[in-house]
Amino acid sequence: MKSPLEWFHPITRRRIRRFMEFRRAWASLLLLAGAYALSLGAELFCNQDPLYLRFEGRHYFPVFRFYSERTLLGEGPDTRIDYKTLVRSERFARDPSNRAIWPLHPYGPFEIIRPERIELPDRVELRVAPDTRVASLNLTPDGVVTRAVAAGYFFDRPDGAEEGLRLADYWTLPDTIADAIARRFANESAPAISAVAHRRDGLEAAISLPPFTPRAAPPRTVRITLREEPSRRAETRWFVNRALEPESGEWPAIWPAFSEADRAAILALAAERFGRVTDPIVVTLADRPYRVRAQREDVRFPFRPVKGHPLGIDSAGRDVLARLIYGFRISMSFAVLLVVASMTVGTLIGALQGYRGGRFDLVGQRIVEIWDALPFLYILILMGSIYGRSFGLLLFCYALFNWIGISYYMRAEFLRLRNWPFVEAARAQGIPARRIMFRHILPNALVPIITFFPFSLVSAVGTLAALDFLGFGLPPPTPSWGEILSQAQEYAWAWWLTLYPALALFIVMLLGVFIGEGVRQAFDPKPYSRME
Repeated sequence: MKSPLEWFHPITRRRIRRFMEFRRAWASLLLLAGAYALSLGAELFCNQDPLYLRFEGRHYFPVFRFYSERTLLGEGPDTRIDYKTLVRSERFARDPSNRAIWPLHPYGPFEIIRPERIELPDRVELRVAPDTRVASLNLTPDGVVTRAVAAGYFFDRPDGAEEGLRLADYWTLPDTIADAIARRFANESAPAISAVAHRRDGLEAAISLPPFTPRAAPPRTVRITLREEPSRRAETRWFVNRALEPESGEWPAIWPAFSEADRAAILALAAERFGRVTDPIVVTLADRPYRVRAQREDVRFPFRPVKGHPLGIDSAGRDVLARLIYGFRISMSFAVLLVVASMTVGTLIGALQGYRGGRFDLVGQRIVEIWDALPFLYILILMGSIYGRSFGLLLFCYALFNWIGISYYMRAEFLRLRNWPFVEAARAQGIPARRIMFRHILPNALVPIITFFPFSLVSAVGTLAALDFLGFGLPPPTPSWGEILSQAQEYAWAWWLTLYPALALFIVMLLGVFIGEGVRQAFDPKPYSRME
């Protein structure tokens, strides 16, 4: 029995072997083709419907057949049934023989994930931090405090005992602050300014002054503001469970310092946060107010990767992994159909121009150049506004222009081969021009088609993603990598909406480039030549 390679021409067999020897390209081809083949059956391993359902003694296969509520339950409208709600219902649990077999990833590309079904840690985070100390001072030209508000901490004195003190005796002012104060007493225009100052014992504080405009008379006093540095306001965090006990088993070091009333208030805040969003409360410790916040992770879309959703959830509440898988299938299908259609049209037009030559070629080339100058994106927008966005319309509009590049190469190949001896011999035998073009010349002119196919494929995938990103591609809610990336632009903090589609796009395009590199090397007439 002949091996598959023995059916090909010896030159073709040699090229195939040369391609397979280029391991990176061969592995990329197997990986990309295998991934695309798996995506064609994505419903079998990534679907919101069960593969098999036994319910009330009957067998159902929802993946392969649609069942309405009326068909399955015997009541309700003829609409799609939510199988996950059915499996969780009392009616389903009533019969022990009822069962459901789910796909490996039981979520579909259009399914809206219910927040209550997302598994999150059942805990509340308590954050305790001292309130920022802020004080204001009125200074005379010689730096004496004439009026102070809440400044006791900054002078290490009880509030109200700072009047009459010299600021320079306690604080070392930066030159910028001292110069700003002097300009204000000189009645000169000065902008707002802020800088860090140090007390004699090392305490830090931010000193700021508001902008100043000249007045009729110089001011008698200048007001400055002192603000405690963040490093002095260390925040304490810990988690508590529903039993209002620390998740780590130990209370933080600051906990015993609070009074019994304050502890009860903090725990009451945590208990309330399990049910709803709460406002912070203020407690007192060592004559200083502390602000206590209770935070719990709530499900708000887009949502980070969690159990069951390893790549996260998008802004509409849909599973990103399912959208990526189905988006890959659509992207590859679009790319394959587009490249096949454009190369077929480009080959036909290029072959006619190259074989006929003369005036036909000259006129045809001018028409192609005019067609190439038309603005593709504007035409796509116009067609979409008239007929609506769809997969077929996008494929048709893009194919109208994508054939031009390959037609140039095929025209050159036919111009080169049309006067070769085997073509002259075919003409002498009276073989029709159509048969000479596609039976004799075309098999010898396939090098541009084969070598450009992988690169055109990845280019089409990237173009579809770009059009979807701009909003001119496939209509929503079609799964698309570009559509996920457009969401990432709106939700910049949702890193999973940027990372995973960009990584998928990068890998597919990289594999395509490796395949194209291997094809180019396989068709290289001098495979052992090296550039020194």
